[in-house]
Amino acid sequence: MAILASINIGQPQPIPGKTAKTGIYKLPVEGDVTVTREGIEGDAILDRKHHGGKDQAVYLYFADDYDWWSGQPDMQVTPGLFGENLTIAGVEGRKVAIGDRFIIDDVVLEVTSHRTPCMVFAARMGDPKFAKRFHQAGRPGAYCRVIKPGTFHAGEPVKHEAFEGDRITISEMMALDGVREIDPDFMRRALKAPVHYKTREDYQDRLARLF
Repeated sequence: MAILASINIGQPQPIPGKTAKTGIYKLPVEGDVTVTREGIEGDAILDRKHHGGKDQAVYLYFADDYDWWSGQPDMQVTPGLFGENLTIAGVEGRKVAIGDRFIIDDVVLEVTSHRTPCMVFAARMGDPKFAKRFHQAGRPGAYCRVIKPGTFHAGEPVKHEAFEGDRITISEMMALDGVREIDPDFMRRALKAPVHYKTREDYQDRLARLF
């Protein structure tokens, strides 16, 4: 059975070597937490251009992926290390697909996209090459939209409902980051799923240019 292992919330902190601040430093919290259409109540989202918004309101990372990372050199993992709002145990992260739903108490989340690592993430990890390392690992975690807001707390069971259409995994999506020419058939498949609106617009534009 899948479990909500941890709920992680961040407060504004300076980005190492920068004057700007970030909410990527997240720590586990206890008790009931409210989830709105915009995300976890009380969680800092500072770079609204690249983070937050209804199609990436909540970021999930998976305990089995952390288990993999714990076997890598110089890695000591704890919940929230990668800036995720929810750490979920009992789900194979690499097989999570666009459109999958996670139901926790009365909250319903729907997967929209993978996480693309950025330089702030690398700075948080103290390694300028970590974005590349994260990408090569192919374990991106999942951004979700909130289908049904509500409250939950750590330790609750999680119901994972697989998307019934053509499955496009978050690992497959991540592998295409930076690829200039994407297979049109793949894009058509992805557009049949409830993919992030930015990806939808990008794929629709790419396909339109083919004709």
